[in-house]
Amino acid sequence: MIYLEDIEVGTETDFGSYEVTREEVIDFARKYDPQPFHLSDEEAAKTHFGRLAASGWHTCAMTMAVIARHVVGNDQASLGSPGIDELRWLKPVYPGDTLHVTGTITETTPSRSRPDMGSFRTRTTVTNQDGVQVMTYTSIVLMRRRPA
Repeated sequence: MIYLEDIEVGTETDFGSYEVTREEVIDFARKYDPQPFHLSDEEAAKTHFGRLAASGWHTCAMTMAVIARHVVGNDQASLGSPGIDELRWLKPVYPGDTLHVTGTITETTPSRSRPDMGSFRTRTTVTNQDGVQVMTYTSIVLMRRRPA
């Protein structure tokens, strides 16, 4: 089991990758972000996107899928997250892209009020298959501390 005490500032992690499909882009948009440039090639061509583009929220969901698989596969004592900071969608994500997710630990903080837990911050970067950054954010993760 990986506990807060095992997390070191500066550690970089390659969480993995995700292939973006046209079907998922349209399905997500229909359910959660039904703007025309997420649903139609013709409508997207009329915008700065130039072609069908994934919702930024879909990019977040795909990123979370990659991170969650890694966390579950590495038996971490994670207790969830109270949120993220500084979310930026830097470039469009298109069907056919392959997203790569990496993170760098920037801070660890033991809780003052809950000695059994603490938190850490990770600067998350998502790039496409060409190495171009498409999204960044800082996540805050709650974590169990090693039992006494």
